[in-house]
Amino acid sequence: MLTVDEPAVAVLGVASARRRGWPAWLVRIGSVAAVVALWQLLTVNHVRLWLRFDTLPTVTEIASAFARRVATEDYWLDLGQSLIRILTGFALAAVVGIATGIMLGRSPKAANVFGPLVELARPIPAIAIVPVAILLFPTDEAGIVFITFLAAYFPIMVSTRHAVRALPTLWEDSVRTLGGNRWDVLTRVVLPGILPGVFGGLSVGIGVAWICVISAEMISGRLGVGYRTWQAYTVLAYPEVFVGIITIGVLGFVTSAAVELIGRRATGWLPRGQGADR
Repeated sequence: MLTVDEPAVAVLGVASARRRGWPAWLVRIGSVAAVVALWQLLTVNHVRLWLRFDTLPTVTEIASAFARRVATEDYWLDLGQSLIRILTGFALAAVVGIATGIMLGRSPKAANVFGPLVELARPIPAIAIVPVAILLFPTDEAGIVFITFLAAYFPIMVSTRHAVRALPTLWEDSVRTLGGNRWDVLTRVVLPGILPGVFGGLSVGIGVAWICVISAEMISGRLGVGYRTWQAYTVLAYPEVFVGIITIGVLGFVTSAAVELIGRRATGWLPRGQGADR
């Protein structure tokens, strides 16, 4: 009769997973490199196939502009300012969005009073509130943070509300049958049960928040990546424009990846959370 060495099987499984992971990373890196190479080819040769690549800067010109910008103090000041705005607005939206989502999902009275107001305000794009924010807040900084908060708030709140309503009532009934109170239901049933939905809302919220904070910086900011990108466009410094675009993309990717990573760690106890790491 054959016996199976469990440690050996585990080691082989890890090695097999690593072998499966390398091709995926190579494909991802290769896809980016292919797009960059195609961009260089089209712009260097001034290709015009309906799209006018002859008017765009080449990859080498963008790289040179990027190297110059990174060496300046203004670049890092803009970077820090945009990060402060996005993190402040997003953190406020996470706290308020989760709290109000739970309240609207569990309280019929709150849903009747505040639900219509939320649904009326939700379709309005946050960037359309910029003129109101300029009039309402004493400083442009507070207005930009408010726009960022508003952009992230609604995806977080809606995802949390739906997650609360999707919880099986059997879980709450079981806790109450065992003598649990409202606090026990909240901490042992509601909060753990809605985590996947909450992090889904956070992932969407951080992306929407970046769109709106950059737009707000272009309209009313004095510092920030969006402001600097728009200034480069007004003086026709197109390589500098793409430096801003690339910076925005990298910042969005890093913050979204951080939210996803925290979400996987927070929901790792779920059965489907184990498969997400493979």
